[in-house]
Amino acid sequence: MPLSAPRQPTLMRSTQTLRDTQRPSSAWVGWGQWLALITMTVDHVTRYLMPYSWDVGWASSSIGRIAFPLFAAMVAWHALFNTRDPMRYARRILVIGLLAQLPYMSMPRYGFQLNICFTLALGLCWGTLLYELARRSLFTVSTNKHAWGKAIKAWLAVAASLAIWWLVGPWVEYGHRGLLLIPFYMLALQALNQPAETLSERLGATAATLPVLLVAGLMNNSDMAKAFTVATCLAVLLLAAGAASRVPQIAAGARMPRKLWLAWYPGHFAAIAVLLHWPG
Repeated sequence: MPLSAPRQPTLMRSTQTLRDTQRPSSAWVGWGQWLALITMTVDHVTRYLMPYSWDVGWASSSIGRIAFPLFAAMVAWHALFNTRDPMRYARRILVIGLLAQLPYMSMPRYGFQLNICFTLALGLCWGTLLYELARRSLFTVSTNKHAWGKAIKAWLAVAASLAIWWLVGPWVEYGHRGLLLIPFYMLALQALNQPAETLSERLGATAATLPVLLVAGLMNNSDMAKAFTVATCLAVLLLAAGAASRVPQIAAGARMPRKLWLAWYPGHFAAIAVLLHWPG
């Protein structure tokens, strides 16, 4: 999946302040990539290929629930700290989603649904839009009519984005809650990365993490799945709060090959589709 930041991103003035704060270490991402691909593959193999009589659904409800919140965390992390052009980053994710959609649609499911890349890309676009609107216009306090006009337009844009979220939600994997995860991650990661010297600042940073954990808790049905999803989100929040600096760099020989990282999502669905529908 295209979840690593572009190597040579173009400078975009509108997203420059996403990196105004000191960048935290991203060493954990190298480990997270392997974990995300392994847990996602376990989820899909047990869900689509294992016979029902084997009773391995527990793997999908536990290990498999790590993948999506981890992918969403890496997207939000890169958007905030590692790329100057989140929209270009979102377009790259959409390309992979388009390539994966056909084999994804061959999996057993009820009705049409867009795969997880669409959830991630749309969540990233929405999170970036909300961040920019909040930074520029939403909380303007001024007697200047022009400033108030910008603030009103910004609030209308937020209302329009909520309407789009409501309409698009049923068509993407993980639905409305999945689309919320990256914007809430961006809010939490940005708050946790800010210096917090006073009690009110620390309380504010803590409060910013609550929407992520709430959505994670509501995202799945079983208690086991909820626990693994919330635990994954909590681990990422702890990394943002300072634990990332303690994570060692992954060895050069163990790093995820870029081509493998980009090709795995559509490729593994294509392999599962062949095995699932092979004659005989």
